[in-house]
Amino acid sequence: MTDTAAPTGAQIAEMVARGLAFPERTPILKRPDSVGLDYEDIFFPALDGTVLEGWLIPADSERVVICNHFGPANRQGYPGHLEGWNSSNGVEVDFLPKYKALHEAGYNVLAYDLRNHGLSSAGAGGICATGLIEWRDVIGSLRYIRSRPDTKDMAISLQSMCIGADSTFVAMAHRPAEFDGVRSMIAIQPLTGRSFAERALEAMGAPEAIGHFETAIQLLTSFTVDDYDMTRYATAVTIPTLVVQVRDDLMTREADVQAIYDAIPAVDKEMFWIGDTSIRHHGYTYFAEHPEKMIDWYNTHP
Repeated sequence: MTDTAAPTGAQIAEMVARGLAFPERTPILKRPDSVGLDYEDIFFPALDGTVLEGWLIPADSERVVICNHFGPANRQGYPGHLEGWNSSNGVEVDFLPKYKALHEAGYNVLAYDLRNHGLSSAGAGGICATGLIEWRDVIGSLRYIRSRPDTKDMAISLQSMCIGADSTFVAMAHRPAEFDGVRSMIAIQPLTGRSFAERALEAMGAPEAIGHFETAIQLLTSFTVDDYDMTRYATAVTIPTLVVQVRDDLMTREADVQAIYDAIPAVDKEMFWIGDTSIRHHGYTYFAEHPEKMIDWYNTHP
């Protein structure tokens, strides 16, 4: 019988970097009709032509909320309750109740898979760049809504989550004119790369391996850890924005999210902290379970 050596700090850092750069796709287990919603399967190009897939859930109104997701989830959620996807402390994330709440409040919903997630096409060699490439998907979703005869005149609001929130911040910095007329945004748990890496390495007993992570992530993605500093992109957020975060989240730091919020120059903004949990995924399920604040935010910014 041979002993299996424990992984070194460098090996742990490489594993974390590779998991971030090349996330495993997760299955779409449910569709809107499972909660009684009519929907249309749609696909559209990102700014660079990558084909994205999603759902359009119609409502009898001239208002639409465009929703993206965290990684490695998809437009429907994350199967954290199933073996093999245990990064969520066993929490199943299902966005469908949230979409139903939006629909019942009178909102059309466009929910789409970011590139390299769900059923959307691969882009940039399959690299996940935590917003630094995926911002092109956000622009594609806006242009799609504005291109359809039945949605082109709708008032647009956004709900952007984790790497999806980062993607929206970066898109606002690169193409601010695309957001002209967008009524408001809810940004759920935007992510700072260095904070995530340090917390992940701490949890895995290798806090000293951050240097190895920095090297690995740049070799895998061509971006440095500090390229993922969202405070610099938050300065481009000028529309009314509600930032939502689990306060005691074990995957980031309160100070980092506060810094992102503080950097947002929008006069109309609010920080909402979720308490009584340290599990990040409870932030992703919050509006599916407690939609009232979400609906109130959008209703206040028609």
